[in-house]
Amino acid sequence: MKRIAIFASGTGSNAQKILSHFKTSNKIDVALIVSNKTNAGVLNFAKEYSVPTLIIDREKFLKGDGYVPELQAAKIDWIILAGFLWKIPLTLISQWEKRIINIHPALLPKYGGKGMYGEAVHRAVLAANEKESGITIHYVDEQYDHGATIFQATCSVLSTDLVENLAEKIHALEHLHYPVVIEKVILSQAD
Repeated sequence: MKRIAIFASGTGSNAQKILSHFKTSNKIDVALIVSNKTNAGVLNFAKEYSVPTLIIDREKFLKGDGYVPELQAAKIDWIILAGFLWKIPLTLISQWEKRIINIHPALLPKYGGKGMYGEAVHRAVLAANEKESGITIHYVDEQYDHGATIFQATCSVLSTDLVENLAEKIHALEHLHYPVVIEKVILSQAD
């Protein structure tokens, strides 16, 4: 059984889809929900699915031990980012090399980097008059939205699209693909 920790900062819609997907799995267990916000919606999903939580402090995470001891104590094999907005420190990347996965709400390498999340990404895509957008699932490295791409899915961008309906299209792609891709990657690398 591979144990995953989901890191999330917000409402947790992707985390909820992952929790639901692995609820009855005998190969992958969502063992921990990690958040940097005490009022994040994802914590409600953790409670609903009876998953332990860890609230992290910015200073310790970014400049301290990165909570490596706590994650090791929970026997975490993989880290899954689901709307987690802090940059992952090198202490975590080196400990879980090629075992940290992120989802980005655009087609990388375009529209990635610091500050490119949520509505900012969709606004940039619309302002550039792109004909398509999508999601990128990738490994995490030392730079924002830079690690090797695992999977991409696209959707059309219409001239009539607004930020809100483009966001809905992207969320639909995220919810459809992220849990399945996570499962495939983890199982393909299982011992």
